[in-house]
Amino acid sequence: MMEKKWIVYLVECLNGSFYTGVTNDVEKRMKAHSSGKGSKYVRASGFSRLVSTKNFSNKSEAMKAEYYVKQLSRDEKLNYFN
Repeated sequence: MMEKKWIVYLVECLNGSFYTGVTNDVEKRMKAHSSGKGSKYVRASGFSRLVSTKNFSNKSEAMKAEYYVKQLSRDEKLNYFN
């Protein structure tokens, strides 16, 4: 059986802030965020757009990367994904 690909994503909110998350289905997760069901933070801040994604081979690595990204400044987050 093929293992699922895990993705760390960066979303821009309507208030200009960034939200970082982990998923194995980006399309489904963006639909959840845009409908207000993705996360409390994005629901409160408003979903604007998906900024970028980065693929990982397993959930553990993706979650470690998510934690790392959440510690970064705004500019560092953008550089991480570029």
